[in-house]
Amino acid sequence: MPAPAKFCFVIHPLSLDDVARYEPGAKGKGAPIVRKIMEWMPPWGVAHVTGVRAPDGRETEGWFVSAPLLPEQMMEFPREQVYDRILKAIQIGVDLGAQIAGLGAFTGVVGDAGITINERSPIPVTTGNSLTIAAGIQSLFRGAHEMGIDPSVSTAVVVGATGSIGSACARLIAPRVKHLILVARNETRLRKFTEEIAPELPCDVSYSVEISPAVRQAQLILTATSSTADVIQPEDLQTGAVVCELSLPHDVSRRVAIERPDVLVIEGGNMLMPGDPHLERMRQPGEEFDLNLPPRTALACMSETMVLALEGRCEPFTLGRGIDLAKVVEMEQMADRCGFKLAGMRAFDAAIGEDELDARRAAAAARRSLDSAALRSG
Repeated sequence: MPAPAKFCFVIHPLSLDDVARYEPGAKGKGAPIVRKIMEWMPPWGVAHVTGVRAPDGRETEGWFVSAPLLPEQMMEFPREQVYDRILKAIQIGVDLGAQIAGLGAFTGVVGDAGITINERSPIPVTTGNSLTIAAGIQSLFRGAHEMGIDPSVSTAVVVGATGSIGSACARLIAPRVKHLILVARNETRLRKFTEEIAPELPCDVSYSVEISPAVRQAQLILTATSSTADVIQPEDLQTGAVVCELSLPHDVSRRVAIERPDVLVIEGGNMLMPGDPHLERMRQPGEEFDLNLPPRTALACMSETMVLALEGRCEPFTLGRGIDLAKVVEMEQMADRCGFKLAGMRAFDAAIGEDELDARRAAAAARRSLDSAALRSG
């Protein structure tokens, strides 16, 4: 097996709160000022990652480097300007010793999903989407088990079904459910995708460009959009439904946390890193960098980059819109060999413990009883 390599991973703030976490000097400054500063702010090294160690003793180190643009800036700015910002961030990683780079959040979405960035990068690039998909599927069906849902008689919805992550998830969900509804904004592309995959899927398949009507039919929902706004609202969810989010920023309205105690929302793309990982701020040595995740937890896209480094696989493993399902399986196997495991359940920036699961199951049962009583009396 090749010797472990070193990695870098490109991050960017998903919100103004993230800007202050990445760069404490931004705290307290007004939103218009922060946005304006970010238009010209150059990339910088954010954190040095050490202690990521596989069960057999292999160890890697790497760096998080920031391409400081907000999601809406990533999507609105001229593409070449965004590419330039990302490539300069990768170059910082290369100068530090990185041999493979990963793209986080919108840096892996913009343009052609990493293909051009990889062509121009001095080191191979991966979007991390293979492990994100594997983790998302595991998370969705773990949630179904916890809420007592039998997938084989259920309807599932994939929101963002024509994207690189959503399209692969649709193919992996289909063999385990009765009916699959594909949702995306572009009707022409969605119809063509549905016509392409429907003959090869073992369940009933339909499609819709309307999110709310589709979600209202489903017990299982997976979201993988590039939206910067909430797309899942509390009034659209069935009693006891499970929603697995693979999108950052989040697709589910925070109103759901308050108004729907009977449903289970989970962040599907979180993994536990092996070993004794440390994330040290590069500008404030000795200070831990806050990923806004529990200890030892990383996003699956980050984890894919670390897995490739541990395996010595310095190659563009996952790129573009069409993802090879065989690669998803291979990455899942590599991650398991390297000691990466699915993280505990979490939603709205908080852990979901057994007590909360019990409460959600009880709330779902109570709501079903009320619905049944209303039907009988009506």
